[in-house]
Amino acid sequence: MLLASAAAWAQTGEPARTADTPKGKTLVDAKGMTLYTFAKDSGGKSMCNGQCATNWPPLMAAASSKDMGSWSVVTRDDGSRQWAYKAKPLYTFAKDAKPGDVTGDGLLNGAWHVAQP
Repeated sequence: MLLASAAAWAQTGEPARTADTPKGKTLVDAKGMTLYTFAKDSGGKSMCNGQCATNWPPLMAAASSKDMGSWSVVTRDDGSRQWAYKAKPLYTFAKDAKPGDVTGDGLLNGAWHVAQP
């Protein structure tokens, strides 16, 4: 169950919203898919590239996207742009099949975590 209506979310301009998942209140993308952070990311830089980014697709930002409050835009190694929340780049997980899935939480020896507000 999403906590904010789609209309209210669209008005905020934020790249993600909050939803209830088995892990509690979690950030999700526009499709309701769980967002994750990667412990190896640091200094607002994504360390998940190549095959990692295939398994953990970044939450991409448009070229015109601007930082706002807790949200920031980071530039990836390939020059594309990705959303970050509180300086932590955000990703979905390719093996999450439906909105609310949190199958990526704790993977890679605990390096992946659901993103929580």
